[in-house]
Amino acid sequence: MSALSLAELHGSLADPLLDAMTFLNEVAERYPSAVSFAAGRPYEGFFETSQVAKYLDVYLDHLRGRGLTEEQVRSALFQYGPTKGIVADLIARTLANDEGLTVDPASVVVTVGAQEGMLLVLRALCAGPEDVLLVSSPCYVGVTGAARLLDVATVPVPEGDPGALAATVRRLRAEGRRSRALYVVPDFANPSGASLPTAVREELLAVAGQEDLLILEDDPYGFFSRTGERRPTLKALDREQRVVHLGSFAKTCFPGARLGYLIADQVVRAADGTTSLLADQLAKLKSMTTVNTPALSQAVIGGLLISHDFRLREANADAVAYYAANLDRLLAELDRHFPAAERERLGVGWNQPEGGYFTVLTVPFTADAAAVARCAERYGVLWTPMADFYPDGGGERRLRLSISSLTGDRIADGVERLAAFVRAEAAA
Repeated sequence: MSALSLAELHGSLADPLLDAMTFLNEVAERYPSAVSFAAGRPYEGFFETSQVAKYLDVYLDHLRGRGLTEEQVRSALFQYGPTKGIVADLIARTLANDEGLTVDPASVVVTVGAQEGMLLVLRALCAGPEDVLLVSSPCYVGVTGAARLLDVATVPVPEGDPGALAATVRRLRAEGRRSRALYVVPDFANPSGASLPTAVREELLAVAGQEDLLILEDDPYGFFSRTGERRPTLKALDREQRVVHLGSFAKTCFPGARLGYLIADQVVRAADGTTSLLADQLAKLKSMTTVNTPALSQAVIGGLLISHDFRLREANADAVAYYAANLDRLLAELDRHFPAAERERLGVGWNQPEGGYFTVLTVPFTADAAAVARCAERYGVLWTPMADFYPDGGGERRLRLSISSLTGDRIADGVERLAAFVRAEAAA
């Protein structure tokens, strides 16, 4: 057989955006000895392999305590299960404790990571070529990549700017296009590290109501405040069912479980007048993609939730403190290695995130994949180019630094090496 022509496959396969996600997942493997500020993965010191069996046993005992026979327990673990999942009630209890959020378990769909949730929502909402997904810019490449796979157009709006959002929706409407949803990460966003003040969250919801828009809220980092300040999620502020909430256990439990969820409590009305929840419609799509989310992963995470009395904030207290200390260390080391006078001379700067994993560094050179390779090979440091996160272009002289998988000493060593690289690139 002759080689398949890439030009005859789906156009997304030739899109550099998909390469960006591969880069994020694999770059550390190419340079295993480098200090990696690239990966947004949790610190592995929090994981113990023995926990998996422990939490699995807790969940199985939970099923027995509900009166299930051994045959029913075995079937729940080994067989195909309900498409919407088997731990929605446990997730709802946890959200009530952690976020003060009252959730009907019927509105929850348990997904294969939050990424599947993005795909399901985009497929359901965007029905024709006139439908558009609005995304905060800069934006996580997972959602723009998912849109590309589905041939859904994306239009960027400045991060945290309700006025620009309203103007964009109206402009698109005048062009005959329909804005279906805004994707936003309100707390410690990937990649910018930015957080939205509560007043801005309220303004976004007001615009959504005025312009008949849904908000797709992605909330993987909300626990990890550096300052101790805690803001309500958009879903907790939602009074008109404008928010579809995406959650993930990747950062708060462990990413290998690949377990996420979405809350879709919007009412869907059929032509005959019957109604259902958007969650039910999304479950139809899920039944034709992943069929259901693996019961084994659900059981382990369910056992973890039960073991911590459905309070993940308390269970993550050590992780919250660890990431806050790491972010403090990063910012202090940047200050130490780039004194104010040199910073101004070189054109170097960075933001001051209130929490999360990420800081954005502005540099005096093009921060692309070739620069990453030079930095890794000559200085033993990895980072992530920001340009891929800007759907409308930009960010060419910015790079993202992640502190989540490192120790404090590695952060100090990495910043020293990175500073030497930045000076060398500026001189060149």
